[in-house]
Amino acid sequence: MLIVGEKINTSRKQVQEAVARRDAGFIRDLARRQFEAGAHYIDVNCGTFISEEPELLSWLVREVQDELNNAPLCIDSPNPKAVEAALKVHQGTPLLNSITGEKERYEALEPLVVKYGCKIVVLCMDDESGIPRDAATRYQIATRLIESLTAKGVKQEDIYVDPLIQPISVDTKNGLAAAETIRMVKEKYPGVHAICGLSNISFGLPERKLLNQAYMVVCTTYGLDAVILDPEDKMMMRLVYAVDALLNRDPYCGKYLRAYRSGLLK
Repeated sequence: MLIVGEKINTSRKQVQEAVARRDAGFIRDLARRQFEAGAHYIDVNCGTFISEEPELLSWLVREVQDELNNAPLCIDSPNPKAVEAALKVHQGTPLLNSITGEKERYEALEPLVVKYGCKIVVLCMDDESGIPRDAATRYQIATRLIESLTAKGVKQEDIYVDPLIQPISVDTKNGLAAAETIRMVKEKYPGVHAICGLSNISFGLPERKLLNQAYMVVCTTYGLDAVILDPEDKMMMRLVYAVDALLNRDPYCGKYLRAYRSGLLK
């Protein structure tokens, strides 16, 4: 399972305040803690700073990569100007979150994906359907986007489909719709990855961590192989290692055993 650490996001009050005062120490510490807890990519998002986003997103990229010896980042923005500013300073291959089937967004971001050789998160939404409620429509949108991107030279293994998790408090079918989308995409495109953030599934319900953890297990059985989460959530990370081992995605339980020896399973 590929882990994207979600915590450097200015929708979080402490992060917003730190970015506003250019507190590099706070940002670097938050990045390092997530990396040490098991994240493979660190998400950077400063979308609440609309007019300053290009400058601040590139600042975040430089600070975090400097702290982590150029570990790869997930550049999280729909703003083409902010995305390109961040891509220009990023070292190595980033993951870009995200592109959709919406015409204006797709046409603005697709050339950047090709130009900079990014890995790319694909959201299952478009102008006609918005966020579809059913798996079949999400799958159709994902298929169109995968075919369009691969026609431009993007490799299947560089595409991460996000089925868009919606709360089960609104409709109890939402959890299954997203999981089924993952299954359908992975069945047609074995090389394509499936990614999601988990927290939306539990919105409006008590014991949200429990639901998020259980849903991660459910989605993994459907083919989820990348997830955006808080890697400092020890129970979630323990489940990640355990599920990978149980589903034969961890040869000889090597990652599980290394995590145990490192104290990550305690």
